Amino acid sequence: MDQLPDRFPVSVVMQRIPVKGNRWIDHRWEVVGVTGGRPARIDTAADLPIHETEQPSQTLYPGLEIKLFLDQCESYYHNLLAPRPVCYVVVRRNDAGIPFPALVSASFDEANAYLEADEEVFPVDLQPELYRWVEAFVLEHYVPQKRFKRRLDGETGGETS
Repeated sequence: MDQLPDRFPVSVVMQRIPVKGNRWIDHRWEVVGVTGGRPARIDTAADLPIHETEQPSQTLYPGLEIKLFLDQCESYYHNLLAPRPVCYVVVRRNDAGIPFPALVSASFDEANAYLEADEEVFPVDLQPELYRWVEAFVLEHYVPQKRFKRRLDGETGGETS
């Protein structure tokens, strides 16, 4: 049996949306989706405009990957069971203030850690091929922890095992 890879190449699609009626900003950015696999033009490390002239404009960011970790299996498991399984894109900004995807994860716990550090994190739908890959990883590695109730010692008020 082939060993399941712990990395999956992905590309991220971001779009710039015009904002009208706001004197502070004229546009906003959002992540549209994450696609599996490498694009045909893998020789480039730069972003690839998809729609530049249309509004909103879209850009493809190739060369990223989702990496799965054994200690995050429970988070992946709960993500797969959610009504809407997602992957999380951590976005940073360059010196000109233009956002770019820095990391893609299938772990809510990892995404939450970035949110607590004031990073921008966008949840996007988990594509079917990524879902199947994460699911296979969870089935191969996840062992649910047996939960038990603790009893209180009535005489001392302390816990006993």
